[in-house]
Amino acid sequence: MDAAYKSELNRDVPLARPGEFAAIEIGSLSVWPPVVLAPMAGVTNWPFRAICRRFGAGLYVSEMVTARPLVEGRAKTLMLAEFGKDESPRSLQLYGVDPYYVGEAVRWLVGEGHVDHIDMNFGCPVPKVTRKGGGSAIPAKPRLLANIVRAAVGNAGNIPVTIKFRMGLDDRLLTFEDAGRVAEAEGCKAVALHARTAAQLYDGEARWEAIARLKQQVRTIPVLGNGDIWEAHDALRMMRETGCDGVVIGRGCLGRPWLFRDLADVFDGREPENPPVFGQIVEIALEHAALLSEWAGEPSAMRMFRRHSSWYTKGFRGSAKLRYRLMRVTTRRELEEVLRSADPMEPFPPEAMRVPRGKTAGRQRVSLPEGFLENRLTDDTPPVHVDAVAVSGG
Repeated sequence: MDAAYKSELNRDVPLARPGEFAAIEIGSLSVWPPVVLAPMAGVTNWPFRAICRRFGAGLYVSEMVTARPLVEGRAKTLMLAEFGKDESPRSLQLYGVDPYYVGEAVRWLVGEGHVDHIDMNFGCPVPKVTRKGGGSAIPAKPRLLANIVRAAVGNAGNIPVTIKFRMGLDDRLLTFEDAGRVAEAEGCKAVALHARTAAQLYDGEARWEAIARLKQQVRTIPVLGNGDIWEAHDALRMMRETGCDGVVIGRGCLGRPWLFRDLADVFDGREPENPPVFGQIVEIALEHAALLSEWAGEPSAMRMFRRHSSWYTKGFRGSAKLRYRLMRVTTRRELEEVLRSADPMEPFPPEAMRVPRGKTAGRQRVSLPEGFLENRLTDDTPPVHVDAVAVSGG
């Protein structure tokens, strides 16, 4: 990769040495390179996972499915739980706040032979979820967290269960070490930490030192780090600085699925290729749109693809005007006409390597139910009317 594509942070980061890193062992799954696609609501459906998988091995987690609607057989939730024909391993993120519905959802998923891995989301910072006591609020009640995890693990059989969480609600209430202890004690096969608090949302820099603290606390299962991996060399830095066992890739791959190819290269001791030129990105985007149309139907797919159009074209010359047109396409033919109207030989702009895509800046005061933190260490009462809310993967 040309030096222009490497940030100052990574210019002198050496590639992985033979034997320096190992595969992530998650139950019976052995994941190499040690890279996991983060579940992202409205993004990591099977068409997007298929595009990412084409660029490199690893573990690719579905967008989040909520437990109660799944148990009740709601069509939209069942659709989100779909996998590609040849997708393997089949990794699904499950969200739930009530041990009963979580246990029943896991029982159904495992009994149908539907999954090879279940990840559970306890990191969602969205106000409409936390104000009802769900998402990233749940680890503040370790007994409730333990009951939910126990219900999942107890019905999972040989299928590995992992959990993902944030550092805590805010800097006054950090819960990640307690969450790690619960996961380890209740039989989870790995944990993943997004190194921000719920109050941070996606603002500022991820605090990798928290990942190092969690790794010191959790000794018997893998610890994965999540936050601010924009370039492949960031993953090497995170693992060396924190001692974590693998990395979780979220916003860094939006509009840049070839990041997984770069990650495979650096972990295997190879220098990554330069990013694709615009014409090559167009071919990737059109393949993605075709798969999305196969899954959701063309009209819905074109609406869903608008955010991806923005991410694929971000940073290129004239991309603002291009995106204006892309936001109005209604068919794959129109999409192709707009994308092919730009210079196919334009190189990927180096300054776009670390430009955040998806959710960006802004902090919040975390909304909680009245009295939520009273008796939090002993209260294991599930929150009500949260399961059916579509939420972020955290």
